[in-house]
This record gives sequence, C-alpha cells and structure tokens, in this order.
Amino acid sequence: MTTGGHPLISVHPDELKFNFELEKQSYCDLKVVNNTEHHVAFKVKTTSPKKYFVRPNTNVIQPWDACFIRVTLQAQLEYPPDMQCKDKFLLQSTIVPANSDVDDLSPDTFNKDGGKTVEECKLRVLYVSPKTGQENLEENMLKSSRQSFDDSTSVQQLKDERDAAVRQTQLLRQELEMLRRRRHRKSDAGFSLKFALLVALIGIMVGFLLNLSLSSPSAE
Repeated sequence: MTTGGHPLISVHPDELKFNFELEKQSYCDLKVVNNTEHHVAFKVKTTSPKKYFVRPNTNVIQPWDACFIRVTLQAQLEYPPDMQCKDKFLLQSTIVPANSDVDDLSPDTFNKDGGKTVEECKLRVLYVSPKTGQENLEENMLKSSRQSFDDSTSVQQLKDERDAAVRQTQLLRQELEMLRRRRHRKSDAGFSLKFALLVALIGIMVGFLLNLSLSSPSAE
C-alpha cells in the first residue's frame, strides 16, 4: 500500500556507507520517516546477518514521525576484493493498528500472506577506505612543507649574498680611505691608476648591492 502514490516510509540516505578499516568497527546511521497518517512497522533484514549489528532492527513509527537506525559493521580481518561489497539490506514496512507497540507485533506481521501489503526498500552497501582522505591530507602537508623550505632556503641565500656584499663593500671603502690618505703623500702615475681602478671596483660593488637589496624580500 502507498499513500497518495508515496511509499509508506522514506530512508535517508539510500545506501549504507562504511569507513572500512581492518579489525575496527564502523557504523552508518539511517533515518526512517513515516510518510503516512498511520502507524507503520518496519523490519530490517540483511544478506550477511553475522557481519552487521542493527539497532533497532524492528520498530513502529507513529504518523508523520521518524526513527533512527544504527547499523554497525563488525570488525573484519581482511579486505574484500577491490573493496567491493555485495551485501544488501532490505527494509520491510507495513501499516499496523493504531497505537501498536513493537512488542505487540505478531511473528507474521511482515508476511505477505492473506493479501497484506508489505513494502520493501533495498539498500546497497559501500566500503570506503578512510586512509584515502588522510593520505591526501598528508601529501598536501608534505608539499606545503617542501615549498616553505625551498622558499626559506632561497631567502636565506639572498640574505647571505647581501651580507657578504655589504662586508666586501665596507672593506673596499676602508682601503679607499687609506689610499686617499696616501695620495696626499704620493703623486706617481701608477698610484693614480691603482686608485682609479679601485674606485671603479667599489662602484660596481655598490651597484650590485643595490640590485641585490631590491630583489630580496622586503620582510626579513
């Protein structure tokens, strides 16, 4: 029986998804909604009853109300081939007398004998490896760490080169000052040529220092 073309119950989500890890339990919650003005009873069946723990596996939902089911996957000792699961779940539902309680349900409540309408909703099972998301997170963190290390190394190299240029310029300026003092005491051509070359070298070093400072990051 359906009400206005709608099924007696709706199940959300429409599949059971478990994070599969060896030797660990996993669970999936289902919400079962009564779409009618009647009391509706449901029962959960599975093709692998030894693998799953379902609570409640049978219940009565009041009109327009809802019920939550927790399905627990028992700890497994080995992975299924290709992480594919062939297990299936079946939710049977039928209208029961008003104010019925789960303890009042007879053993043949969900039998289709005698023309009783029993609706069935099939749910498939999916296994998901939780390591997939974790591995992606770790890989992204590793890439970020490597990038940060490379950036830090490049910045440090620029700083080292700049500091070396500063020290070299300071030494050249000191030598230039000494040569200026000697110039007042000597006037030979060879000395003048040496002085001119040294001044030119200092100019080149200063230009290099300025270019290096401009290319290095502003924040140290």
